[in-house]
Amino acid sequence: MKRIEIAGGGLAGLSLGIALRKRGVPVLVREAGSYPRHKVCGEFINGVTLETLENLGIAGIFQKALRHSRTRWWVGDREVLDAEMARPALGMSRWEMDVALRDLFLAEGGELQVKDRVTREAGAGLVWTAGRRLEKGSDWLGLKGHFEKVPLKGGLEMHIGDGGYVGLTPITEDGGRVNVCGLFKRRNLRGENLTVSYLRACGLSELADRLEEGELDEASVTGVSGFQLGAQRVEDGLCSLGDAERMIPPFTGNGMSMAFESAECALDQLVQYAGGGEWNDCRSEIHDALERRFKKRVTFALGLHRFLTTRAG
Repeated sequence: MKRIEIAGGGLAGLSLGIALRKRGVPVLVREAGSYPRHKVCGEFINGVTLETLENLGIAGIFQKALRHSRTRWWVGDREVLDAEMARPALGMSRWEMDVALRDLFLAEGGELQVKDRVTREAGAGLVWTAGRRLEKGSDWLGLKGHFEKVPLKGGLEMHIGDGGYVGLTPITEDGGRVNVCGLFKRRNLRGENLTVSYLRACGLSELADRLEEGELDEASVTGVSGFQLGAQRVEDGLCSLGDAERMIPPFTGNGMSMAFESAECALDQLVQYAGGGEWNDCRSEIHDALERRFKKRVTFALGLHRFLTTRAG
């Protein structure tokens, strides 16, 4: 069989690599970084089905994940929603999740090269899952950090302010460690705890006070800028998945789910290609599958994102 090369060892790349190995396809994953690592994300998976996780062969990784069943939303300091979720969200830190996926990929006989940066260009059998490309004109900044001794108000918390929003997710069973991840319109702010500074600038003073009373794990602090939401710019002929293909606004909590779903969209076509199929046909079918699965979802979320980040919204 022909080998599949995957550029990017995140959720989409590793889950796809595992699924392909379980079907006997030779796979090389090339990751620019190393493991374990912190990533800017909400650290819960909202929306993915058990069927998708089982089809990819990764359901066992989440057997011990936290199950979040409620979500609570605030606008400023005023609570506007307390609701039961249609399907429990799976809570797990990326520090643990990426390592578990890496170990499973290696156990399935996959080949992994770390600290190996791949040239961004199309090629037969190359799948690009290495995240978004730099967009220097972006106005958005993503910030994430782990806090301890922060009292939670129950469920997954979402706080919407003037020009930004932030989510709180417990990542330990007792709620003692909390992931705080936000998306903000860029401002000229400085300080040791940049997340708290942005919260105050957005009018989220009560949440900022809560975080200041807690303890920030400095090693967990990460940030990301220079990106655009929605469809990503992709070179002609490049087969891309996950955030490299399109990014849903983070308030949905659906980005990690889409990483796994996009791997599932590409799975059957890549197996057929590895068995002797044509690459152009494979890539075209993957693109069409991604459009069918995500276009309406992302378009609707982008509309809500634009509305929620205004005073009127």
